[in-house]
Amino acid sequence: MAQLPYEPNDDQLVFIVAMGRFVFTRTERALLVLNGYAGTGKTSLTGAIVKVLTSWHHRCVLLAPTGRAAHIFTEYSGHTAYTIHRKIYRQHSYGSDTFGLAENKHVDTLFIVDEASMIASNTADGATLFGTGRLLDDLITYVYSGQGCRLLLMGDGAQLPPVGQTSSPALDVALLQGYGLNVGQVTLRQVARQAQQSGILFNATLLRQAMEHDVLTAPQLQLDGWPDIESTTGEWLMETLSDCYDRDGMEQTIVVTRSNRRASMFNTGIRNRILYREELLVPGDMLIVAKNNYHWAQDYEQMDFVANGDVCRITRVWGDAEARYGLQFANVTVVFPDHDNLEMDVKIVLDTLLSDSPALSRQQSEQLFNEVMAELPGDKRSRYKALKEHPYYNALQVKFAYAVTCHKAQGGQWRNVFVDMGAIMPDAMETLDYHRWLYTALTRATSHVYLIG
Repeated sequence: MAQLPYEPNDDQLVFIVAMGRFVFTRTERALLVLNGYAGTGKTSLTGAIVKVLTSWHHRCVLLAPTGRAAHIFTEYSGHTAYTIHRKIYRQHSYGSDTFGLAENKHVDTLFIVDEASMIASNTADGATLFGTGRLLDDLITYVYSGQGCRLLLMGDGAQLPPVGQTSSPALDVALLQGYGLNVGQVTLRQVARQAQQSGILFNATLLRQAMEHDVLTAPQLQLDGWPDIESTTGEWLMETLSDCYDRDGMEQTIVVTRSNRRASMFNTGIRNRILYREELLVPGDMLIVAKNNYHWAQDYEQMDFVANGDVCRITRVWGDAEARYGLQFANVTVVFPDHDNLEMDVKIVLDTLLSDSPALSRQQSEQLFNEVMAELPGDKRSRYKALKEHPYYNALQVKFAYAVTCHKAQGGQWRNVFVDMGAIMPDAMETLDYHRWLYTALTRATSHVYLIG
């Protein structure tokens, strides 16, 4: 407890005791779930525990579902964190686009996973290229194949669940027990004293309590008297955004919205009216990956693949755009801030930058596939092999990253978060999905929230 910058409250003491028992009691196939809501001190508690375990030379491996989440975990724990994919999967062979489960060679090691609410148990986009295609299954199989290894899953059950799922399976005790695990759980509900002065956390707690008690009326956020949360209108939006860019930088400011269409609208406005960028793509532009890509990272040790949701910044645009296969392409150099500023030369698809769809449409993807296959020589097998290395077929699908959907923002933190409250039907505000969405959007901010509309 000496590592904590404050006196722990009752909930936190329960977790500290449970953690001690979990680490030092040799229960077979033990797993601990920490469900910590916003403002309850989960981050500081975890950071303190990692420091203590490290000082005692207890083996720990820190993991997170995304590169950005791993970067944040590293910052607050003082211990290097990795993406789950990078740790538990290995390429079947050099140049292969499929990954099998790696051998867990760790002994008596505690695997600590942050942002576990994002871990899916279903088959997601491109997931079948990795192990069974079910990340939670593979994570549990990997960890418990190691001698004396165990797993601590940490997350916030009030956040959005993985896409296509109604709840977060990695925080579901009954589901985890179905893996033959001895599961313990601690829930942090009590807001830490130092968080009680935050309007962001005050309103997030109201939303969480409404979800817990199933009182899903349209949220009435309380803004008066709080210095860290306020509303802004379209008239002042661009000026306020510009002030945040000047004060904290573009990488610390984000607009969170409910759809790709509205994200494209905000991205266009920001580039035209704040950044004064008339060309479609220029050095300095921030991009977010719209679909997993297994081609461009294969020669880079730091990344096994470029993941959906990874953020990158353009440092150079090479030549003019190319029109091929019914699409527009560009060659660029990018850096990935959440992967130690790894620099990579890639070909990107320009059509996805401002489209209303999450990535290329099915029609566009089919046209690209058919036209590339038609021009490749050889038999069907050799053409499929060549397709895996074709730079246009494997072009990175990206969008501008000044405004993103909430699922894309999940796992990240920014000093300034602008939450788009527009174009939401009154009935939609009375749903569990909307409460989770708003809770997740608010809790992306570390300093200030601006409610738009």
